[in-house]
Amino acid sequence: MSNKFLYWSPRVLSVLFVVFLSIFSLDVFNGSGEQGWAIIIGLLMHLLIPFVLSVATIISWKWDLAGAIVFFAFAFYYVLTVGLDRHLSWYVLIAGPSIIIAILFLLNYFKNKKGKG
Repeated sequence: MSNKFLYWSPRVLSVLFVVFLSIFSLDVFNGSGEQGWAIIIGLLMHLLIPFVLSVATIISWKWDLAGAIVFFAFAFYYVLTVGLDRHLSWYVLIAGPSIIIAILFLLNYFKNKKGKG
C-alpha cells in the first residue's frame, strides 16, 4: 500500500464515519411531541459519541496510534453496550467501520515507525 493511501484513508474514513453516526441523532425530531429543551438535550446526548470521535479524529491526524486505540476502543464499547444478542448487522454496521479505521491507523503507525527506525 502506498504511503498516501495509508495516511489519508483512515482520516477520511473517520470523518465520514463521524458524519454517518451523526445522522442517527436526527431521530430526536421524530414527532414524538417533545419540544424545546427536551429536543436540545436529546440532540446533545445523541451527538456525544460523534463529538468524542471527532476529537479523536483531530488528535489522530498527528498521532496514528491514538486513532487506532480510540477506534478499537469504540468498537469494543459499542459491542458491549448493545450486547451480544443482536443480529450480526448491528455489529458490522457500526463496529465494523470503526475496526477498519483502527487497523488503517495502526498500519500507518507501523509503516512510519519502521521508516524512522
